[in-house]
Amino acid sequence: MRNANRLSIPVFILLVRTLVHGSTAVVTVDATHPGAAISPQMFGVFFEDINFAADGGLYPELVKNRSFEFSDPLMSWHEILLIDAKGLAKPRGEMDIRTESPLNQSNPHYLRVKVTEAGYGFWNSGYRGMGVESNAEYRFSAYLRAGGPKSIRAVITDENNKEIGTGTLTGFDEHWKKYETVIRASATTQHAHLNLFVDAPGYLDLDMVSLFPIDTWKQRPNGLRKDLVQLLADMHPGFVRFPGGCIVEGRQLATRYRWKTTVGDLAQRQTLTNRWNDEFDQRPAPDYFQSFGLGFFEYFQLAEDIGARPLPILNCGMACQFNSSETAKLEDLQEYIQDALDLIEFANGPVSSPWGALRAKMGHPEPFHLTMIGVGNEQWGARYLERYKLFAAALKANHPEIELVVSAGPAPAGEPFESMWANWRDMKADIVDEHYYMAPDWFLANSGRYDHYDRSGPKVFAGEYAAQTSGTTKPDNRNNWKAAIAEAAFMTGLERNGDVVRMASYAPLLAHVDAWQWKPDAIWFDNLRSFGTPDYYVQSVFANNVGTRIVPVTSQEGLYTSATIDERTHEVLVKAVNHNSTERPVEIQLKGISESGKAQVTTLGSSDLNAENSFEQPKLVRPRASTVEVKAGTIQARLPPYSLTVYRISLQ
Repeated sequence: MRNANRLSIPVFILLVRTLVHGSTAVVTVDATHPGAAISPQMFGVFFEDINFAADGGLYPELVKNRSFEFSDPLMSWHEILLIDAKGLAKPRGEMDIRTESPLNQSNPHYLRVKVTEAGYGFWNSGYRGMGVESNAEYRFSAYLRAGGPKSIRAVITDENNKEIGTGTLTGFDEHWKKYETVIRASATTQHAHLNLFVDAPGYLDLDMVSLFPIDTWKQRPNGLRKDLVQLLADMHPGFVRFPGGCIVEGRQLATRYRWKTTVGDLAQRQTLTNRWNDEFDQRPAPDYFQSFGLGFFEYFQLAEDIGARPLPILNCGMACQFNSSETAKLEDLQEYIQDALDLIEFANGPVSSPWGALRAKMGHPEPFHLTMIGVGNEQWGARYLERYKLFAAALKANHPEIELVVSAGPAPAGEPFESMWANWRDMKADIVDEHYYMAPDWFLANSGRYDHYDRSGPKVFAGEYAAQTSGTTKPDNRNNWKAAIAEAAFMTGLERNGDVVRMASYAPLLAHVDAWQWKPDAIWFDNLRSFGTPDYYVQSVFANNVGTRIVPVTSQEGLYTSATIDERTHEVLVKAVNHNSTERPVEIQLKGISESGKAQVTTLGSSDLNAENSFEQPKLVRPRASTVEVKAGTIQARLPPYSLTVYRISLQ
C-alpha cells in the first residue's frame, strides 16, 4: 500500500534543488596562497575579414571596388542614364576597363570614361550603400589622367537621389596624378551613393577612386572607423590576433593571404578575392573582396593603439583543408618561411634593415614589439607537422625570442585533436591553438576542461570559441544571453587554469547586418551604428578584470567561479556565474583578508536567456556597477539569476 506521507521522487528532487538554490552558497577565496602567474595577454580579440569586417566595416572606405580589380572590374559601378522626353535612354558616353599603361602593375585595371557629351555621369553603390553623417567631412580623391575633360564633379546623394554634398577635381593632363578635395555632407543617411560627372567630351582615366571619412580613429588619413575601434579599446584586450583564420589559408594557395602585398603605398596593394564570398550557399557575397587598405601595418598599429600585443598568423604552405587542401611542396616552402622571417624584421627590425625601413617610411620607426607568430591556422595531419618542423627550425634559429602558435585542428576533441596534441607535447611546442564552436551546454559542461591538463606541457590558446545556439555555421544562431552566460561559465575555467591557458579570444569579432556570412558575432554594425552583444560584454568584463596571479577558490554546485590577485592594483578579484533561474544568496569568505570596507561590483546578466542587444536596445544586456560591504573579510551578497558578477576587493 502506498504511504500517503512519502514524497514522490520528482517532488523530492525539486525540494532538494529548492533548498540548495535558496540556501546561502559559500565561496572560499584563499588570498594567502596566490598561485601561478596569469598572462597579461589572457583575454584578447580575434579579427578576421568575414562578415565585411574590414572593407565596409573597420576600414571605412566608402567606395567599393575603388581600383577596378574585382573579378568583374565594373562591379558596383553604374552609368547615370539621361532619359529623353520619349522615355528613352540617351547615351552621353561609355565606361571601359583598360590595362594599357596602368597606374602600376600591382593594380593593372583602370576605368576609361569616353565622353561624347558634357555631363556624362556614373556612380558607385558603396558597401550596401554609403553611411554619411551631417556636417561630417569626406576626402574625395582619385588618380586621374585625361584628354579633353578638365574637371570631374563628385556628388554625394541620399537614397532619394537628393544632393547632400559636392566637390570638384580639376587640372588634369595626360599623366597619372593624384587629385583630392574635401566634401562636407549636409544630411545623415545610411545608403548614400557617390555620383561622378565629367565636364567635357574626350576621355578620362581613373584609378583608386576614394571617398574616405576625415574623422577616423586618431584622425589618420588611412584610419579606421572610430566607433568600432572604440568598442575594441573599451575591452582593453591583451592581444589582437590577425588577419584571421581561414582567410590566412585561402581556398587555394594562389588566393592565400600574403602580408607583403598589404603594406606600403595603398595604390600598390593587390586586391584579392575574399575566401568567404561563396563559402556558404545561404549567404553568398560575390562582391566580397579585400582591398588591403587595412593591411599588416594597420593591424600592428591597431594593436598598439588599444594596448594589445600583436599576434599575426601566417600561411604554412597549406590551403584550407576544408576546401582544396592544396599543399606547397617542401622544396618550395622557403618562400613561406622567408615571409615569416621578413615579418619579424618588419615588426621589430632596425630602420637600417630593408623591412624596418619600410615600417619607418610608413610612419612608425619604433618597433612593434612582436613576440609571437602563428604558423598555420586550423591545420592538422602529417603534412602540417612536417612543414611546421621546417618553420620552427628556421624561426627558432634566427629568433628564439619569438614564440610559435600551432594548431590542434578544427575540433575540441577526438581525431585529429588527440594525435596533434600528442605530437605537440613530444615536440615541446610553445602554444597550441584550440577551437570550439559548440552548443551552450558544452561550454557549461567543460568549465573544468583544463583542471587536469599537463602543467608542464605546451600552453593553450583558446583561439576561437563561441556558443552556437542552433549549430555551427547555422544562419539562425543567436547572440543571446543563453550563449553568453555559458561562455562566461567556461571562461572562469580558463582563468582558473591561467597557468595552462595563455590566451583566449571569442570569434568572429565583427559583422555587418546587411552583409554577414557567419553567426554569432561579438559586435554588429551597419553603415553608421554599432553595438556590442551580450557575448561582447562577457569578453569585456573578463578582459577588464584580469589579475596577475591565480588564487585558490572553492564554491558550491550551481556556481562557476574564479579568483585572482592583481598585484598592480593590490586587489583580489572574484568572478561568480550563477547559472540558475533564481537569485542565489552567497557568502564570500576571503582568507587572509580581515579588513572591512567596500568592494567594487560589476554585474552582467538577465533573467531572460533569450535577451539580445540590438540597434534599438544596444545596452539591454550590459555591465552595471555597484558596491558591497566587506565585513571582517567576508561579503554577504545575492547573485541575480543568470548572472556574471565580479568583485574587486582592496588588499590593505
